[in-house]
Amino acid sequence: MRSNQAPLAERMRPQFLRDIVGQEHIIGLQSPLSSLIKEGTIPSLIFWGPPGCGKTTLAFCLANEVNADFIRISAVESGVKEIREVIQKADHNTQFNSRTILFIDEIHRFNKGQQDALLHSVETGTLVLIGATTENPSFEINPALISRTQVYHLQPLSEENIVFLIDKALKADKILSAYKIKVEDYRLFYELSAGDARIAFNILESAFNITKKNIEEEILIDKEIIKKASQRKVISYDKKGENHYDNISAFIKSLRGSDPDAAMLWMVKMLEAGEDPLFIARRMVIFASEDIGNAEPLALTVAVSVFNAVQLIGMPEASINLANGVTFLASCAKSNASYLALEKARTELQNNPNLLPPLHLRNAPTKLMKQEGYAKDYKYPHDFPNHFVSENYFPINFKPKQFYFPSNQGKEIKVLERLKSLWKNLKNY
Repeated sequence: MRSNQAPLAERMRPQFLRDIVGQEHIIGLQSPLSSLIKEGTIPSLIFWGPPGCGKTTLAFCLANEVNADFIRISAVESGVKEIREVIQKADHNTQFNSRTILFIDEIHRFNKGQQDALLHSVETGTLVLIGATTENPSFEINPALISRTQVYHLQPLSEENIVFLIDKALKADKILSAYKIKVEDYRLFYELSAGDARIAFNILESAFNITKKNIEEEILIDKEIIKKASQRKVISYDKKGENHYDNISAFIKSLRGSDPDAAMLWMVKMLEAGEDPLFIARRMVIFASEDIGNAEPLALTVAVSVFNAVQLIGMPEASINLANGVTFLASCAKSNASYLALEKARTELQNNPNLLPPLHLRNAPTKLMKQEGYAKDYKYPHDFPNHFVSENYFPINFKPKQFYFPSNQGKEIKVLERLKSLWKNLKNY
């Protein structure tokens, strides 16, 4: 029996799978997990997803579906001792044909020894493990434990999901349903919660608490009240976790996609969340060569200048330097031809590790080396028209191969035209 003193998010927590909103790809009628539950089977699971997407709720409902003993611990507060106590209890439950589900919140915070303590019990079926993590299990959970579980990736709740939950709370919650409440903008709950149901419920509860209430009169929860109730939302960002890489990936992909506006938004989010500005600047230097290259050679100069400026100036003023670089790099013509050439050459070298320079390309600082033919017949390009001579510069044990294919983007088209005129039919420009 839930107390009316419990937070709204707890009062609205589903009890069974049919009550859960969202995650249809996991618990939908045709999903593999749904089929297993119908058979009365629950395998050990890892639920991976952002905060507020329903990992704990899903685990709780699964336990209810099969009438299992549900034990919840947090990896932050528990260790091997607590795990052994749960295993002991699970052993006792098996004697009475009762199942035990151990739910470990933030399981990625367990070290290898703590995770290994679970292996035998999971493998023998003494208990069913359900771990919840906001981090990519591939990076944070032992392969041995992952191999004994099924990993499900939960998604943030959609705008439709959040709107449905807010409306349901107004109609079904024992406290809120006693009043006539009108919400001016349901979508604002989604924007402020970013798909986190817990935050959405907390905002609604706070908005209700700060309004003037009369059981006989309609209560209007307008935009200003919703924003006031939400305070200033803490930016969801973990500088050491997957979220860190997700955001920098979105930033780089926005630059690559020539969208200065989206790139600017991701940059600001990272800075506001406390990201190291030099990390952002460093990635911009890499981006200038990898994704712009010779389409705009000035891009690398600008990126390096931005990096130096950030080092010299420091925050908060350095954000202006970063903004300058972001808008320039995003607006440049793009080419990854240099990067592709690097990767192709690297692959060839891996397949042919012992490449030997031909004699005519070797230096001959001694008389003996000259007698051996070093530097013999080398043609100095500056002595020829256009400062170019058709020559084989490849290793003696390697068939000439083209790696660099200049694009027709930006200034690289000039590079393409020049190389085509010099090498004529010898290379595929």
